[in-house]
Amino acid sequence: MAPKILPAVFIAKELTYHPTDRLERFRNLTLDEQAASFEKLSPHVQQSILEKLHTNEILQLLDHFDLQKAENVLARIRSQRRREKLAVRLKSELKEKAEYFLRFHPKAELHLLNFNYLLLSDDTSVGETADAIGEHYKEVKRLPEILVHKDGKFVGEVLFSSLVRENNSKKLGGFVVEVPSVYYQSDLKEIIAVFKSIKNGKVVVLDTDDSVVGVIYTEEALELLGKNPGASLYNFAGVADAERAADSVWSKVSHRYKWLIINLATGFLAASVVSLFENVLDKLVLLAIYMPIVAGMGGNASAQSLAVMVRSISVGEIELKNGWSAIRNEVLAGLINGLLIGILVAVVAYLLNQDYLFGLVIGVAMVINLVIAGFFGALVPLLMKYYGKDPATSATIFITTATDVFGFLSFLGLASIILL
Repeated sequence: MAPKILPAVFIAKELTYHPTDRLERFRNLTLDEQAASFEKLSPHVQQSILEKLHTNEILQLLDHFDLQKAENVLARIRSQRRREKLAVRLKSELKEKAEYFLRFHPKAELHLLNFNYLLLSDDTSVGETADAIGEHYKEVKRLPEILVHKDGKFVGEVLFSSLVRENNSKKLGGFVVEVPSVYYQSDLKEIIAVFKSIKNGKVVVLDTDDSVVGVIYTEEALELLGKNPGASLYNFAGVADAERAADSVWSKVSHRYKWLIINLATGFLAASVVSLFENVLDKLVLLAIYMPIVAGMGGNASAQSLAVMVRSISVGEIELKNGWSAIRNEVLAGLINGLLIGILVAVVAYLLNQDYLFGLVIGVAMVINLVIAGFFGALVPLLMKYYGKDPATSATIFITTATDVFGFLSFLGLASIILL
């Protein structure tokens, strides 16, 4: 009986013996097939394909390999500049995915996700596996986890204990055992449920295309979460209870009504600030015309800062402990934008009212308000996340209150000092 030929081996032979349309054949394969067959190609054929692939195509291919294999593939690329560019992109994308997965706890750090693994084909022999482990150990000084794929699809792991006394010619496919997996973009409830169901073991974290992102040990994750993660984890994480576009009407109402009531109270706070300057408004009615401009510009500027911060928070890029540089940058951006907008509004106010002191008041107030908007627009969502609230639905209320209160206070306060 003729030996069974694995699809990846067959595809690799087709690619090897059809150089004229090799690239077209390769591009017509699925990502799984590309990765599985690419491993079987000679270095020369690998290099010929890599030289013709676009950067994004190479990144998708590298995404299906372990880090050691990805480095070996990068070495096939002649251009040093292109190699370095690909390496930077690969590391950046891997870090983004890892940090997004680790959003299940604000104190989860990158080292919690383990990248120390080999991803080998199920037709790899025990002897070849031993060689790969030896090469890996020489480089990183640690024994790796052995993960296995079949034709590019992750199928499980092989334990060291299974291979110790086996013949070198045997294939890994005969020793594969299932290992739980979860997608890095999975809902937080699903991620925590997997951790709790395993308790003392490992979970393989997968990308959306089923490639491996890394391995996490559930004991370490649960230790970070605490003895009773289910009771308060989702509130603490500040993301799991976030409202989604497809939620039901009642779900949307339940997410929002409490914050709207709080917003009503903060609205009265802003109104009370205005009431403090009732006598100023009686004498300078013109101020009332410009108050919506002060409030509107502050609200718009803070919304810009908020959008940037929420986006960074959602992908795990930033949190309160490492967010001070971002807050500083938003404040400085607010200062510069405030100067530009302040000068413009001061000139317009002077031309309309023929009063340079009034132009000075509105201009300076605008600078102060945009600085305040940058500060609170960056700080409040970080605080909301830290205290387990959804920044997207709760932060706006406090930011708007801050810009209204301080905006009116600076505008009407300056007017009372300078114009009266």
